[in-house]
Amino acid sequence: MTLEPLDDWIVVEPLDETETAAGLIVPVNEAAQTRTAIVASVGPEVEGIEPGDKILFARDAGFEVRLTRAAHRVRVLRREEVVARIHD
Repeated sequence: MTLEPLDDWIVVEPLDETETAAGLIVPVNEAAQTRTAIVASVGPEVEGIEPGDKILFARDAGFEVRLTRAAHRVRVLRREEVVARIHD
């Protein structure tokens, strides 16, 4: 199953862990105010963000959606909830 966002909605895949340059995998900090994600798809009214972009958003922004019976979950946000695009 896939989601096709409408209007100014964005579907993202949250990054629950990060990998350091040394190869260490660090889980997301539960106390952090923000999270990062990779954009999976965008609605037709979204400007400045494209699928594949890495973004920063507030921890409580949007809502979580479970796509299949597996543990794969995505988050659906409005464009206005995106704080920044990350370039690494």
